[in-house]
Amino acid sequence: MHSKPNSKKAISGVITAVIMIALVMAASSILWTVVNNLVKDKLDEAGSCFDTFEKITINSRYTCYNSSSNELQFSIGVADIDLTSLLVSVSGEGESKSFKLTKQGLTNSYLFKYPNKEQPVYIPEKNSGQTYILDINLAGISKPSLIQVAPVVGEKQCEVSDTLSQIDNCLALSS
Repeated sequence: MHSKPNSKKAISGVITAVIMIALVMAASSILWTVVNNLVKDKLDEAGSCFDTFEKITINSRYTCYNSSSNELQFSIGVADIDLTSLLVSVSGEGESKSFKLTKQGLTNSYLFKYPNKEQPVYIPEKNSGQTYILDINLAGISKPSLIQVAPVVGEKQCEVSDTLSQIDNCLALSS
């Protein structure tokens, strides 16, 4: 008579162990799925900005400030990368102005496409460049001293990819 109760205890112990192992495996797979998705999303975001390294530049050769017309001429080059938009910030003597260049175009009263000021202002296409003119009086900036560009890829705004802190006077360059 003693053998039957012991076999029931042994069977219930096996069932308990099997249930515990199944619960641990289920919890592990749920945890793995959550962590894997989080890490994958963060890696995708980081990868999109990593591709922009040294691919968006301010061309200092075509960037200068014309003190007689109060215009800042600056040129941006885009290498082999598809951008959603490009954030440009211009600073000078305590003031700054930021604007977003997009594929849809930008219409405002202080940023123009060079040389034709009547054309809409767009972000430079892949593997190309564009020169812009900023009317610093209308933008509310006096004597620009810094230009920064930061790309936006998908929904992710990346870090500043290029900075120009030495802006020459166009009149001094032409003489």
